[in-house]
Amino acid sequence: MSDLSSFQLLLVGLIFIWSGFVRAGLGFGGVALALPLMLLLIDNPVLWLPICSSHLLIFSLWSVYDRLDNVDWGYIRRVMLVIIVPKVAGVLGLLKLPPELVSNAIYTIIIGYAITYILNYQFSSKGKVLDNLMLVVGGYASGVSLIGAPLISAVMVRHVAISRIRDTMFVLWIVLVSIKMSTFVVFGVDLQLRYMLFLLPFAAIGHWLGVQLHQHLIHGDGSRFKRVLGAALLLICGYGLWQNF
Repeated sequence: MSDLSSFQLLLVGLIFIWSGFVRAGLGFGGVALALPLMLLLIDNPVLWLPICSSHLLIFSLWSVYDRLDNVDWGYIRRVMLVIIVPKVAGVLGLLKLPPELVSNAIYTIIIGYAITYILNYQFSSKGKVLDNLMLVVGGYASGVSLIGAPLISAVMVRHVAISRIRDTMFVLWIVLVSIKMSTFVVFGVDLQLRYMLFLLPFAAIGHWLGVQLHQHLIHGDGSRFKRVLGAALLLICGYGLWQNF
């Protein structure tokens, strides 16, 4: 990242504002909706994901530290029994697979998410088998690149009370990201701590703005916001794939 110009570093700061905004506003998706932009600047997921993981830990803890009594701990334990193996497999895949291959997989998955946003389609599950399949796929995607949240949250919505879902998701993200960060440490991955601290104020600005968005979405209709988001993601990821090929 030291090779980036001052203008490019400013763009990185704006991307992390966006990431914090989405994460705090929706309760998930901060990395999924910002990582394509990061990869357009430096096409190496292993560079960005330690920074994103550190921020996700910090702001998830910030959001939920005084609301732990509102977390559905029993459901988190049940989910982890299904997710843990594909999660670890995904992290190992991230570290072993070529960066360009991982980037293309990320672009492809997020294009799928973008299309569902444009069509206003909600991921849903109506049975235990499909629940477990979505958790397995979401766990692997989370391990590879922290973009499994839309699938995992779609299952959680069916089983956790609406008043507890956001806090429960934040705690689950903390557990999943802790696994990823521990694996990074074991394999000697550079955690990019200097850039994590440099970008922390940008993420904090996004977090504050996202809290305001969350209040608006609670009392209004977020479908238009998601359609615009989906169209932008489709263009960005399509360009990223075209550039790589």
